[in-house]
Amino acid sequence: MRAHQRWLGIGLAVGIISALVPVVRGQVDLDSLRKLAVRKQVPPPSLAGLDLTRIKLRPRRAVVALADGREAELTIDPDVQRVASSTMRRYRVPEAGLVMMDVKTGKILAYASHVQEGERFDVNARAEAPSASVFKVVTGAALVEKGGQRAESEQCYHGGKSRLAADELVDDPKRDKWCATLAIAMGRSLNVVFGRMAQKHLTPEDVTAMAGAFGYGAPIPFVVPNEAPGVDIPDDPLEFARSAAGFWHTTLSPLAAASMAQTVANGGIALEPRIIAIVSRGGEKLWEDASPPRVLRRAIRAETAAELTTMMVQTTANGSAYKTFHDERGRPFLPGITVAGKTGTLTRHKANRHYTWFIGFAPAERPEVAVAALVVNTPIWQIKGPQLAREALHAYFSKRGMKPAAPAGSAAAD
Repeated sequence: MRAHQRWLGIGLAVGIISALVPVVRGQVDLDSLRKLAVRKQVPPPSLAGLDLTRIKLRPRRAVVALADGREAELTIDPDVQRVASSTMRRYRVPEAGLVMMDVKTGKILAYASHVQEGERFDVNARAEAPSASVFKVVTGAALVEKGGQRAESEQCYHGGKSRLAADELVDDPKRDKWCATLAIAMGRSLNVVFGRMAQKHLTPEDVTAMAGAFGYGAPIPFVVPNEAPGVDIPDDPLEFARSAAGFWHTTLSPLAAASMAQTVANGGIALEPRIIAIVSRGGEKLWEDASPPRVLRRAIRAETAAELTTMMVQTTANGSAYKTFHDERGRPFLPGITVAGKTGTLTRHKANRHYTWFIGFAPAERPEVAVAALVVNTPIWQIKGPQLAREALHAYFSKRGMKPAAPAGSAAAD
């Protein structure tokens, strides 16, 4: 068994234990957690019949039918859900999923899934899509915690913007005409910088362990079954560098991606996602969720989360999602709101499937919401993941008294 596979097994076991016992390491007030734990809660009723692809929107709430004539009222914001769902339908995307979470409570504010043709399934729960450059968040965290790097750490390079060849990973003063900080490399999704820094400062075991800390290898504790994000980091030096930069070897679901963004936004602490608020039958309330937020684990140190935030802000400030979050004159579509994010793009050419991601949170300085958006297109496309995420963020902040500009048009990701 390869060493990093042993680490994955350990990470998977820790993830399962963490899902059952709300005890975490690091800078967490354990006394406060213990006080929360002693509050007795009425156990939730059976959720038989729950299908989150059949959410019904009311003017002020979102509900879904359960078995035996019962109904579940969800934590979803109907306005944000409506915008996300209508955007998917309007652009007739083959497949798309969007999850928005409250950073401090874990409550799901939007859970939209769309399949244009064929049998309907929950896109948000399926981990079929490659993580693509979203995995740079994992590598970035490992570079900080395992490799001793910072957002301002610099690497010179040549080539490697969209592809990554072996000769591009070798330091060559004559050819290395450009240099970038780790923050700029995150924002502009510079594969060669991540590949080189991973080879210099990390091992496959380091990256696999960090992936496990972010939830790879185990399903997300949630009310509906969901697939575990996949990770298999190769030992081969070139393939290791490619996987660290986001080229294959890992898969992700929108639900897990939203959890990743929430973890960074919450100072490194992962919360259990929750979506059921009330269960009733015939207007009679049978159960209501009054439990406090449930901590799953401390995935990364608070200092690491702060470094990642600095890196991820570059994505919308001057990186791969700049054009999505700004108009042609450079004016932000969300004025006064700094968005931290990461894009990702990969294509399975034989299957004609073009995957585009955006994960992030806002406001970056005091995060309220985390979001993950995945759009799966054919070679002909109209909208990508970053635009879908922007529409949902626009809906959220517009409703809360802020006055973002109305987005128009689409933009490409990295």
